[in-house]
Amino acid sequence: MKHEARLYAMLMLMGLTWGTVFPITKIAVSTGYKPFGIVVWQMIIGVTLSAVIILLRGQKFPNLRKNWMLFLGVAILGTLAPNYFSYTASAALPAGIMSIVIATVPLFAMGIALMMGFEKASLKRLIGAGCGAAAIVLIIGPEGGLPDPSKVGFVLLAIGAPLLYGAEANFLTWIGSRGLGAVQVMFGAMLFSLVLSIPLTYATGQFITPFQVWGKPEWAIVVVSVLNWLTYVWYVWLIGRSGPVFASQVAYLVTGWGVVISMVFLAERYSLWVWLAFGLMLAGIALVRPKTREANA
Repeated sequence: MKHEARLYAMLMLMGLTWGTVFPITKIAVSTGYKPFGIVVWQMIIGVTLSAVIILLRGQKFPNLRKNWMLFLGVAILGTLAPNYFSYTASAALPAGIMSIVIATVPLFAMGIALMMGFEKASLKRLIGAGCGAAAIVLIIGPEGGLPDPSKVGFVLLAIGAPLLYGAEANFLTWIGSRGLGAVQVMFGAMLFSLVLSIPLTYATGQFITPFQVWGKPEWAIVVVSVLNWLTYVWYVWLIGRSGPVFASQVAYLVTGWGVVISMVFLAERYSLWVWLAFGLMLAGIALVRPKTREANA
């Protein structure tokens, strides 16, 4: 029971932390900063934080050549590609809508896990995932839908991020952590992402120089980078202990907190269907109970 309570506590904390990312991201892209430029900043900060933690723990830096498949997979599925989709869509959509879209992660994770044989078909789990789907319908339906119907294309673009996160969760289950801790995995993955994103940034003219007068957007990029790094580390840790489907339930909490924080700090407003949806999200989490598998910290 203590182990299970710990998993739920981590899930709740992750949801709150990750839920603040979308409103802050809205500030980061408010002056026209492009995805790859933001990703470079995020990866530099993430690699630095990971290196500091590894050194403070007295751990060894991971072997990049030996674990290249692990790092490349997490880099593409968990950082580079989903961040591109999220930052691009965030420039056009309300932060609350972005928070809502992320709730599709468990739906993708469940489907992929079933196809790969990582999870067994369970009526209770399927109902839990269905609660998440129903929550999305309630929030983006006619009563509380998009403020601008022409932005539907950006919603479809935004869905690319949770699809990749669901694939990442199952990829990590398939390949394993190779005896590495969550911080070591993130160090290697973000280093790979940095190497890939730098040429893309310069090729597309999206580089953001740090040598300028900093305002809210620049500080917002830093805060988003730190929060993303922290939640990714927790996410990798949680997948190893609970399986991809339970870990992906964090998306429901991210949605709830993201909507609430967007309403408070960005003055975004939604219908009462949002609160009904929030209840469905919590029900979905309760129906998908964690495994008791242990993994490396």
